[in-house]
Parts: sequence; C-alpha cells; structure tokens
Amino acid sequence: MNRICFRCFTFIFCFFSIPFSFAQSTSVSDLANPLVGTKGVWFYGRTTPFVTPPFGMTHWTACTRNSIIHIPNYQYYDRTITGFRGTHKPAMWMGDYGYVTLKPSVGKVSLKLLKQKLHFTHHNEISKPYYYSVKLSTQQFQKIKTEMTATARCGVLHFEFEGKENPLVFMEASQLPDSNGWIKIIPDKNQIIGWNADRQSAHLGPQLPHFKGYFVIQFDEAFETYGVWKGDELKFDSTEQLANACGAWVSFKVGTKSVQAKVATSFISIEQAKENMQKEVSDKSFEQIKNETQQEWNKYLSRIEVEGVSKKQQGIFYSAMYHSLLFPRQFSEYGKYYSAFDDTIHSGVSYNDYSLWDTYRAQHPLLTLVAPEHVAGMVQSLVQMYEQGGYMPKWPNPTYTGIMIGTHADAMVADAVVKGVKGFDLEKAYRACMKDAMVPSKGDSTNRWADRALWTAVEARAGLSWYMKLGYVPADKTNESVSNTLEGAYDDFCVAQVAKAAGHNDDYEMLLKRSKNYVNVYNPATGFMAPKNSDGAWNKNTRTGFTEGGSWTYLFAVQQDIPGLIKLLGSKEIFVKRLNKNFHWLRYWHENEPGHHYTYLYDYADAAWRTQKKVAHYRTIKYHNRPHGLTGDDDCGQMSAWYIFSALGFYPVTPGTDVYAIGTPLFPKASIHFGEKKFEITAHNVSKKNIYIQSVSLNGKVLMEPFLHHADIINGGKLEFEMGGKPKKN
Repeated sequence: MNRICFRCFTFIFCFFSIPFSFAQSTSVSDLANPLVGTKGVWFYGRTTPFVTPPFGMTHWTACTRNSIIHIPNYQYYDRTITGFRGTHKPAMWMGDYGYVTLKPSVGKVSLKLLKQKLHFTHHNEISKPYYYSVKLSTQQFQKIKTEMTATARCGVLHFEFEGKENPLVFMEASQLPDSNGWIKIIPDKNQIIGWNADRQSAHLGPQLPHFKGYFVIQFDEAFETYGVWKGDELKFDSTEQLANACGAWVSFKVGTKSVQAKVATSFISIEQAKENMQKEVSDKSFEQIKNETQQEWNKYLSRIEVEGVSKKQQGIFYSAMYHSLLFPRQFSEYGKYYSAFDDTIHSGVSYNDYSLWDTYRAQHPLLTLVAPEHVAGMVQSLVQMYEQGGYMPKWPNPTYTGIMIGTHADAMVADAVVKGVKGFDLEKAYRACMKDAMVPSKGDSTNRWADRALWTAVEARAGLSWYMKLGYVPADKTNESVSNTLEGAYDDFCVAQVAKAAGHNDDYEMLLKRSKNYVNVYNPATGFMAPKNSDGAWNKNTRTGFTEGGSWTYLFAVQQDIPGLIKLLGSKEIFVKRLNKNFHWLRYWHENEPGHHYTYLYDYADAAWRTQKKVAHYRTIKYHNRPHGLTGDDDCGQMSAWYIFSALGFYPVTPGTDVYAIGTPLFPKASIHFGEKKFEITAHNVSKKNIYIQSVSLNGKVLMEPFLHHADIINGGKLEFEMGGKPKKN
C-alpha cells in the first residue's frame, strides 16, 4: 500500500551501502535483522526496527524523527535519536496512537535539554527482534547507553550513564495539539502513571470519546528531583499535568550510573497496565525478559527450517519472517479488550491493525502455516468488529479508516474457512461477509469515496450500490471504479466460499455468478480493463479508475477466475504474450501489492518455466540482507511474505482456495514444521543458475501440473524438485 500515483515517476534512484553480516549464532532469532527495510529515499521497505514478541500489542523502537502519518519513527539515514517509544504505528501511511516515549539525558533541566536530540552511529547500534542497544552522545558529549527489550504489553529500558552529572529521563505523555494527555509522578513509589487520547488517524474515522492509551512506568531508583511540562512550559516540583501536549521528567542523584524503567501499556485502564506489568515483567531481570522474548521468536521462526544456504540467505529469509510475524497485533489484555468499534470494554480475545488490502494476498495465508494458533482469533476479531461497529474494517487503525479499497476481510475469512481453521463463529462470519457483499455503506450512491477523505461513514465496498445495479462500479459516480469492480468481484468469490461452508448454497451460487462481473469492465477494443460510466459508455479518460497503478496493473487482477480471464483475452498464447509485455519497463511494480501474484500466472497457461524465471528474478533483485534490502513498502509483512513463499517454491495466488501455484525453490532443503509433522522441500542441484524445474514429485508421485493443495502441506510429506539450468518447456 503506497497510495501514490506511480505514473508520476519515470526514474528510480538507487542508493547503495555496504552489506552487513550477521554474527555467528546458533539462535535463529539472531539471523533476523529488524534494520532490513529501514533505509531509503522513496521506494524502500519503510519498516521500523521493533522490539517485541510476535504479534505484540506494543512495539518498542528508537525514534529518529517525529513520527506522523507518512513519516516513520525510524529512518536509517538519520543520525540523532529523539527518544524511545512504545508505539502502535503499524505502517508508513498509517498513524500512531496511545504511545509513550522516554528519553534519557544528563544535566540541569531546561527547555533546551527537553528538546535536545541525542547523537548516535550505527557502529554502536545492535538491533534484534528481542533486543535493541545503542550508545548515545548528548550535545555536551556525555555518553548514555540505552538497551531495550519487551514483552507483549511491556517494555524494559535500561540506561547507563557516566555518573558525572544528574541522570535524567524525560517522558512524553501526549504529543498531539488537539488530544489530551495526563501524567502523574508518584515519588514515594518511583513511579509514573498516565494516558493520552492521541490518534493520528482520528480524522479518518469515528470519534472515540473513551479511547486512551494508558501507561505505568516503574523505575528502580529513587527520584532526586522531578517536574512536569506542558508545551514549552516547565513546572519544577509539580507532580501532575493534564494538557494537549505534556510530559514529565525525573532525575537521579549524581553518581547514579544505571537506571532501569519497566513500562506497562494498556488500552483498558491504569489498573490493567499494572496487571500487565505484574503478569509479564514483575520482578524479572532485564536479561530474563530478554531471553524469554528471544525464545518466543525462536519458537516461531524455527517453524520453517532452511538448510544448505549462506548466512546471507538465512538473513534475508528470517528477516522476512520477522516482518511477517508482527501484525495483526494482539489487542486483548488477559481476557478483556477495548474495542475501538463501539468504544467500550469487552471480554474475549482481540487483534488489531490489519493491512488487509496488502496482507490478504500472502501474509495471512502464511500465518495459517506458521502461526495457526493465532488465526482463529484474528478472524473472530474481524467478526467482533462487524458486530460492534456495523462492518468488518478495511484498515483498522485502531478503528475504521476507509483506507484502500475492497472488503478484503472477506478474503481473509474465506482463506481461513477453506483451509479448515476452527475456533470462530462461522455463521456470524458468514453474516459479516454477506453484509460486505450486499449492504452499501451510508451515502454510497452519492459519495465518491476519495482516498483519505475525512470521515463521513463506514466505507465498506465503495460503489456497491452501483455495482449491484449495473454489474460494475461506474467511473462517473465513484473513484477508483475499475479497481473497485475487479476487487469487488474477487471479494464476491470469497464471500461465496464462506456462504458455501456455512450451508447457504443459494448465496453461494448467486455470489459465484456475480464474481464474473470483472468482464463488465473489459474493453475488447483496447484489450484492457477500462473505466465505464453509468450510462454504459466507456469513459474517455482511460487512465482514471485505478488504485495505485493503471490499466496494465489491473489487467490480470482476476485471481478468482484465471481460466475465464485467459478465455477473455483470447487464448493461453495471447495471455502469455500479454503477461510478457506486462513485465516490460515500468508496467510491473513488485514494490506494490496488486501484481504480487502475476509472476505465478504463467502456471495457468502451460508456461510454468516463465513463472520460475520471473520468481527467481524478483526474488533476487528486490530482497537483500541490508538496511535498504526492501524496495517497496513492506505493509505489515506482505512484501516479506511474498519472499518467504517464493523462496520455499510455491505461492497462494487465490486466497479463498486451498491451491498454491508452484514457483521455483531457493534452498536445497527447507522444512515447515507442524508439531510432530513436517513438510519437507528438497531441491536437488539447485543453484543461482539452476532455477528451472526438471521434475517435481509429492510423496514420490510425479506432479503433472504446477499446483499444490493446502492439505498436501499441513498433513506433512515430501516435495522433491530436480533442478536444472535450462527451462523445461511444455
């Protein structure tokens, strides 16, 4: 998800740096580098080096700049740090909310010191999924070392000072000028408590009068002095402040060389934050918490084991796995959760921050394989959002935002259903998906649903009222009309699968028929999907109506009926020729998600060797083991998930089915572990040149078509490739 017009760019500037290597380690979590994707000018991963366990509620990061929508917390090019934040910002183009920031310093408290940035170099920085460390320098050349580790809802920060002057810690409670924050110092307990109502995406969604991000900070040293601040006003010896932008500071006696702060977060209450602290960090040491979080990462990352490859290849692969296991974030707190969809507290399990337009394609299907214990809760959370707010969300942050198009929660639900995931209410999931398919949003027939428009109502499928009447979304009535038609037709297919599983066969048949509506925006005169007006005439502006791309970007956006698309274009031969042209020059952007399945489409047209060539090409040039190792927005793990599947040798072209298209394996051997079972992938003679499949067998039986089924994988078995340097053409 980039939300930019790619046609505006005709040149790409690449910036290179020396690749870094990983230290020798037997721990798979040490092979993952959170700095991958943090460096670039425009087309880069826009990732953040989070310290957190998988799916952690609160992520911890060094902040090198003031984060807002479209500006990340961390940019590798920066050389100063403004603080260390417990953040809930999920992606570059989304907002942070309910955060808390700490910044160490030394000396006499002043406004200048409050605003002072701390210098650092990457030579003095260590970044791992479970641990971050950096050596800082103040403008007065005082040295401060900061270490961070985290649990799902708590962070632990350890500061080391030189001991020459009073050590200080500033805490920012609230940052936004139009959202209140509150902070209170409790000197006799060495404790700070507070909250803020900050939501950087608030203008994109409904008001939430009861929303707050709560925090409790417990220091291990007594306070020498303290105070609070509001804007540019410092209040010495004050213990409490309520304001739009406010914070506090505490200092420790001269000679103190070590200070530790345990920070618990909550979206429920201060008391819940204290409970989270008690349950997760309590009296544990920094090292104990660090080791436990490392083991949690080891547990998940080792569910895919790769063998016979370099540390560089391992680094790319496990960095991608790290990024794919961050979202959606856990939002429940020991049996309770705050819902941003009805602004109240509920009992149960909850997840949040789904980048569904991006992640339905590969990241969510990947979680079905490597984190299946979370998938049912993720689906049920979407159903709860429907019950509490009216629709399943497009992009919760943490409530409705209307960002991106389609209702791809339908695709995520359908993919879980067809792959046998249990543990959520299927009938309610069916009703939630059916509402997406059948009930237009309020004002749909008159609202153009412009990108990032101010909130007016829940945006489900834009132009659905017209789609149901005409069989397509008209360009003169709704923005991004062609893309909305194509993605709506795919979502119809997905809802049909859920209806079938729930026993609603009439709805299944109706929606399956409606999923063919993509033909209604195909213009045979041009051979492209094209914008059509409400009177049935083709819009004269052939460039309008597309989301993050153009006519080439969306020509092959028919995941649900690839044989039908081939027939529409004329033949398999014509289909292959059009695909070939799609990959010429700047027509295909691997940096963005709409075409992520395109490299695999040759499988459906008897030209699987071309899929193998394309997958190997993009796998090689777009993913690297260095800070600028991603060339496009990772978008909550989608770019990374594409790589993981493509390195293993198969890809879920059509989420909502149990089919995977075979690509080309990267590793001599890889194993996906499912408890006592494992799916073993062996590629004989594979190399940088030997990317072409000569033969492939599943459990000893030769595969005659380039496809796998989900059961083939999760039931365990062996997929065996014979590789060569020349394509084996049909």
